[in-house]
Amino acid sequence: MELPKEEQHYNSEAQIILNQQIIDHRLVYRSGKRIFDFVASLLGLIILSPLFLLVAILIKLDDPSGPIFYSQVRIGRNGKRFNMFKFRSMVVDADKKLNKLLKYNDVDGAMFKMKDDPRVTGVGRIIRKYSIDELPQLANVLLGHMALVGPRPPLEREINGYTTFDKQRLMVTPGCTGLWQVSGRNDVGFHEMVRLDIEYIKKSNFSYDIWIMFRTVGIMIRPNQAY
Repeated sequence: MELPKEEQHYNSEAQIILNQQIIDHRLVYRSGKRIFDFVASLLGLIILSPLFLLVAILIKLDDPSGPIFYSQVRIGRNGKRFNMFKFRSMVVDADKKLNKLLKYNDVDGAMFKMKDDPRVTGVGRIIRKYSIDELPQLANVLLGHMALVGPRPPLEREINGYTTFDKQRLMVTPGCTGLWQVSGRNDVGFHEMVRLDIEYIKKSNFSYDIWIMFRTVGIMIRPNQAY
């Protein structure tokens, strides 16, 4: 008899436990990854600047009174807070409207996702579909807040609902993309996302990161279930 998803998740705590010391002592990988991320994010910001300008114009045409960029406090490695940047894809007062929408959450666990979120703007729906709204996070990578590849950086309210098992996601620098994003994204529930992130942390190496980045480019061209 198959266990319910929740019970499967908590039973898995005894099966996968990461070691922070082992992760911290992977100095060659971590240093090489940081150098690659710095160079790649800098080049990315330069090469994609025409696209940034186009998206900025479209956002302003769609909603002249609102800002182009959206900044949100996220939780990074070892619980460190930072401001994550995105193109604004929702109405200006989106955060204030969240509490009324929580009951319509399309995913289980400590994360909110709603397929037909009424807060998303017309332009926002397009840039979210192709993950273009995430591109300003290259600035976070340049500043060292994020890596190109890693677990999705959670919100503080999400952390409040984490188990000890879930908190293992915070042992490494969060990423712009990761195994979750290339494995179905919004079709994957919270607990499966956590499992994929921990699987990534266990297996992470240069070739694995490159593979995930290539998969990410493919998904941006032919979108999966992003919303």
